[in-house]
Amino acid sequence: MTAPINSDAVYFAPLLPWQTALWAQLTSRVLTPPHQLPHALLAAGTSGLGKRAFVWRLVAWLLCRERETHLRGACGVCESCQWLKSGTHPSLAVLPQQQMPIAIDSQDTALKTRDKKSKSSKASTETLQRIKVDDIRELQPFIYQGGQGLRICVLEHAETMTVAASNALLKTLEEPQSQVHVILISDHPAQILPTIKSRVQQLPLYRIETRLALDYVTTALGGVVNHERVSSDEIAQLLTLAEGAPMAAIGLAQSDWYGKRALWLTTWQALRAHKRSSTAASDYWQSQLDIDAFIALSELMLTDIQRLVLGLNMRQTDLDMSAIKDSMLPDTLSIADFAQKMQQIKAARLQNVQDKFAYDSLMQALSVL
Repeated sequence: MTAPINSDAVYFAPLLPWQTALWAQLTSRVLTPPHQLPHALLAAGTSGLGKRAFVWRLVAWLLCRERETHLRGACGVCESCQWLKSGTHPSLAVLPQQQMPIAIDSQDTALKTRDKKSKSSKASTETLQRIKVDDIRELQPFIYQGGQGLRICVLEHAETMTVAASNALLKTLEEPQSQVHVILISDHPAQILPTIKSRVQQLPLYRIETRLALDYVTTALGGVVNHERVSSDEIAQLLTLAEGAPMAAIGLAQSDWYGKRALWLTTWQALRAHKRSSTAASDYWQSQLDIDAFIALSELMLTDIQRLVLGLNMRQTDLDMSAIKDSMLPDTLSIADFAQKMQQIKAARLQNVQDKFAYDSLMQALSVL
């Protein structure tokens, strides 16, 4: 089982500034006798932390033939690095098998390998292939082939393992093999069985100093969002909305829909006041965003509306919420109904339901929110 073909940028990307200390710690453990690197690792946390960037960089370095003289990353020229570049490394197995290694999280922008406007790039949890027990069983020959040197197994989106797959992996974790490392990556570690998590060492990739995150996002955006200069407060808001994940914040700022938040509020208020029909609103928004982007926008807005209903402060302090605060706020049941409608449309999208039908349905639900 070999690694899928992918850009070499995945394996040789620069180390992110908040990962330098952890990188030094792990590489020191590898190079200092008795070479104590845990046999099973978990890179977990919200999307946009850069955990995938760290994992694939670590994979390349561990396999690199010149790692002892290239402490900050794989050399990029040895036979092992060439195998990685071609996607034919015999010592690397990745599950799901057709899962292309991506050095970024689903909302990251750096090293993006797909067109950000492509409708085929829906990498949401709903579209992920589950890791099944047969997938884990197929790993067994790779794991137990003694005397074959260092071998690495990477399980992307480990939370998608079925119970049977988790139990099969558990046996492997309970009987670690020499020179075999299993690395799990997950955006939703709470969905991984506790028995699995108890047998892996979690990498502290979720601890990012606020100043480092602010500086990184500010530099990456060049101080500009939607062609306008942004303040440090606006950068801080992006990080808040992204749950502190720097590259998710960058992805948010560069999304097609982030600059349309005030317009969403205007549409909602017009629908509630019967100043605009749901059909007219649907037709307009179809010309602005695809339905997936509008749902992402709606989910963000709904979160802050719910905060208002609960008496909490809005996180989007750059929006004028006076009109909403002065009007009758929706009740929690209505919010739950709208959230459920969005989930239903997401599921319907997997069955190739047309944008127009999805938009019409969602606008009708928004009019009664």
